[in-house]
Amino acid sequence: MSPHEPTFTPGGTWVGASVPRREDPRLLAGRGRFVDDIHLPGMLHAQFVRSTVAHGVITGIDLSAVREVPGVVAAFTAADLDLADITAVLDRPEPEFVPTDMPVLARDRVRYVGEPIAIVIARDPYGVEDGLEAAVVDYDVLPPIVTDTRALEPGAPLVHDNAPANTLLDVTMFATEGIDDVFGQAPCVVRVRTKTGRQNALPLETRGVVAEWDDRDEQLRVQTCTQVPHQVRTVLARCTGLDERSVRVLVPDMGGGFGQKCVVGREEIATAAAALRLRRPVKWIEDRKDALTAAFLAREQRYDVRAAFDADGRILAIDADVVCDMGAYSCYPFTAGIEPLMASAEMPGVYRLPAYRVRGRAVTTNKAPTAPYRGVSRPQYVMVVERLFEKAARALDMDPVEIRRRNLITVFPYTGINNITYDPGSYLESLNLCEQVLHDEGWYERKRELAGRDRVLGIGYACFSERTGYGSGAFAQRRMSVVPGFDISEVRMDTSGTLTVTTGTLSHGQSHETTMAQIVADRLGVDIARVKIQQGDTDRVTYGWGSFASRSITIGGSAVAAASVKLADVLREIAAHLLETHVENTELDGAGGVRLRDDHAKRLSFEELADVAYLRAHLLPKDVGPGLCATASFDVAGDGTFSNATHGVVVELHPGTGQVEILRYVCVEDCGVAIHPQVVEGQCRGGIAQGIAGVLFEQVGYDENGEPSCASFMDYKVPTAAEMPEIAIHHLETPCAFTESGAKGAGEGGTIGAPAAVLNAVNDALRVTGVELDDTPITPEAVLRALEPA
Repeated sequence: MSPHEPTFTPGGTWVGASVPRREDPRLLAGRGRFVDDIHLPGMLHAQFVRSTVAHGVITGIDLSAVREVPGVVAAFTAADLDLADITAVLDRPEPEFVPTDMPVLARDRVRYVGEPIAIVIARDPYGVEDGLEAAVVDYDVLPPIVTDTRALEPGAPLVHDNAPANTLLDVTMFATEGIDDVFGQAPCVVRVRTKTGRQNALPLETRGVVAEWDDRDEQLRVQTCTQVPHQVRTVLARCTGLDERSVRVLVPDMGGGFGQKCVVGREEIATAAAALRLRRPVKWIEDRKDALTAAFLAREQRYDVRAAFDADGRILAIDADVVCDMGAYSCYPFTAGIEPLMASAEMPGVYRLPAYRVRGRAVTTNKAPTAPYRGVSRPQYVMVVERLFEKAARALDMDPVEIRRRNLITVFPYTGINNITYDPGSYLESLNLCEQVLHDEGWYERKRELAGRDRVLGIGYACFSERTGYGSGAFAQRRMSVVPGFDISEVRMDTSGTLTVTTGTLSHGQSHETTMAQIVADRLGVDIARVKIQQGDTDRVTYGWGSFASRSITIGGSAVAAASVKLADVLREIAAHLLETHVENTELDGAGGVRLRDDHAKRLSFEELADVAYLRAHLLPKDVGPGLCATASFDVAGDGTFSNATHGVVVELHPGTGQVEILRYVCVEDCGVAIHPQVVEGQCRGGIAQGIAGVLFEQVGYDENGEPSCASFMDYKVPTAAEMPEIAIHHLETPCAFTESGAKGAGEGGTIGAPAAVLNAVNDALRVTGVELDDTPITPEAVLRALEPA
């Protein structure tokens, strides 16, 4: 097939078609290029001397023996590299927020096991490991803070001297007037106290970087697997004292990120600084042990939440206390406020809530720092709110689905008690369809039939929204000193009529090379084979915030669409001039050309128009310059857009082992217009798998000395395909009114709903025992103990 031969356009449009992914031939044939595939002449290899204690003062670092190890080229401490610290800031007064300086290499104090202290560079990966073993670091060991409860105890040792009570963020939000009276008078008050386990985002490809100094361009060239290349460039320039133009960050193919790679890591900066100093290429690839124990982690949170309901099951108020264990430092650029601020601002979710009060705290402990992870607090607070509804349904002797129906938002736009305006969604419709599917498949009948036959089945639901497309205004509400939001795209046509499109978003498995090309192909009426997407190059892309928070299609795709429309206008203007008509009489013909509205036989192909724009510019209209290029930016005004979904789960509890087996999983989702339905379903299934992992399997544990207990997959329980259920996905479509394609985000929804739905199903199965479980992950031991009364 010719590279320019049309492939598949159902209904005459590319958007909405599950076309073959543009990335697949390269990736499936092994032609992908990831960081560890990069090999440069004279390249050296780096690894890090890491702290072996959770908390201590460094009294001595001796690298003399390291430098004598055969193959070792250099070894640097913080003093040797002399780099500025990485500091993330919120524009909030103390004591609401306390910033913490994170040194690239620890200088005088270590705050978690695995913290980088020195970098060792050798000729090959084996030599660098030998060099690490020769390093000698002496500590004056300090008492570690391993739990958030210990961190908040009066008189507890401080992780940071400038953070009283080990608290980096402490904010009380909303506090509806008279809320205490509401609770005092409510006929039904329920409470959830829960703790969720610390998790690793666990991308298939660990972090890594290859850095080199280019003498000709006078530029530090850094190839790394990051979701935020422009942020890496900014921090690297500041740490090294270089101008930003002297730093170029490029992202090759990337094997997953999930938020762990949307912050700036210390190792990437240290490796690039070593390459700058040595004037030789240096590669660092994170090994799995370091990835499990010393990379950015997430999810460890504790909730104490009350909800008041009236006698008819309508919610009256929520009063919440949220404590997030954020580890040793604030991540850049989001800060330690990322998890508690998300939970505090968005907890009301899909329900009409009249009164609300929340206190959110970020606590620092002697653990690896926390970064965003797929969903960012939403899997946790959705689980809490859905548990509140389950408890209220039991207390009021109501059906748990019916009590949700009575409280879901159904009139849009809706401005909640949290001052967030929700755009139209299908909250009630998704719940009704999800329940109907499980009824039609006979699961309710099967549950009744198996009751009393040593088969313990439960059915659980979770209703939620996923706020996507955070614009600058939404991020500014968090008072970040660095405010993400907009995206910029350039669409350029060459003399052959083919298109090169830049986007500031970053694909790490989301198929941007296909979905972005679909948007461009529809706007310009060309085959997607004629569209090439460029991303992840700070010299080529004007500026971009990368990919996180389901922003790629909503914001990045909207910028791509807007730039495509601007280029179409230029093409029509040139065609009108050459065909001697007015521009209103021209239109794109959907076949790679411009034609007259009143005479379709008169047309000019894009190749003909490009030939004039580049090679015969004297024929151009007076107001049109040579070349064919258009640039556009896009930002979402207001509060962003909201995808929504309902998840329904059927579980069986096995009395002999305590195993939780998921028999059926149904997801009814609405992400607006699905650019590529198969990709959307892949996002749902992948997210659900990670959500199930969090509720049933994964947890990073620590002993009393702050030593992580999961240095390998022998200890960190990662579910396999054998533990994943069959997942049925049903689509609803409520187009977004203010994105260019009507799309809403789809990246995090699966993860958000799974923990609540599974936990509710488990508790439904346990109803006969009178025991309820609220903490996650749900362990077999907890299930066995809960089943004992039965």
